[in-house]
Amino acid sequence: MQRLTAQPLSYEFSRYREPRVRIRSGETIVVESEDALSGQLRKPGDRRDRTTVPYSNPLTGPIGIEEAEPGDSLAVTIHEIKPSIGQCATYTGNPKQLCEWLGSDCPHQAHIMPIRDGVIHFSDEITIPYAPMLGCIGTAPDWGSPTTLPAGPHGGNMDIIEVCPGNTIYLPVFMPGGYLYLGDAHAAMGHGELSATGLEMPAESTITVKLVKGKKLLSPRIESPTEIMAVVSGSPMERSAAEAFARLILWMEEDYGWNRWQAYDLLTHVARLSVGYYGIGTIAAKVEKRYLTKSPQTPG
Repeated sequence: MQRLTAQPLSYEFSRYREPRVRIRSGETIVVESEDALSGQLRKPGDRRDRTTVPYSNPLTGPIGIEEAEPGDSLAVTIHEIKPSIGQCATYTGNPKQLCEWLGSDCPHQAHIMPIRDGVIHFSDEITIPYAPMLGCIGTAPDWGSPTTLPAGPHGGNMDIIEVCPGNTIYLPVFMPGGYLYLGDAHAAMGHGELSATGLEMPAESTITVKLVKGKKLLSPRIESPTEIMAVVSGSPMERSAAEAFARLILWMEEDYGWNRWQAYDLLTHVARLSVGYYGIGTIAAKVEKRYLTKSPQTPG
């Protein structure tokens, strides 16, 4: 099994870098990644210093996939995300949009937490279940070079908790070779990523990448053992939610034989939302698979 080291770090989903490794469809690979803070918070008293490392969310990649061409898609199954150093870190920093109500005198509050026995030790009194996920995963677009701060049709800094072990993330291919990047692993994260910093950790992610020929996607998708999800990013968040629901409806129509208006009716009653970082406006609209095999044949 091939292993890709974290260095050199990348802060863009760039098509201008040569693939650091090339794999075949169906191949499994271990990908090492640095934390979103570029390793600056390792012990109590450390500070996030943007004068020396101005960017966030370093990526590992690109990974080239043989025979991948524009108009295809990648199915990236995450098997495992392991902490590399047995700890995670976060800090509160600037409360940004919350300043209107909370004020702007927020202390830095760098917080280092050990990960042991399947839990994160937030304090002596509080533990958080270890629930790892990747904040950033995506492919290089055929125009521009998106940084690791926004998200979009290529994936990017989606911060959706369902990008996790056991699930498959579907991403569009824009460039020959696919140019897959990933990073920004979290030991856990709440919906919305309130402080814009999850429980950040360097990690080793074991993934399998399959090429889906001729499957053109307009935005990322996620499939779990029990649900399918359509992901859209942008502001205002209300528009992202509307588009994510529409993308989910069209997925049900395309792959599961649903009439779109019957799917629209059903999702009104059973769909759920997952929210990424609220400042970016990433939404995953999802529905349980148990509904997908029960499609009405005609509108009522």
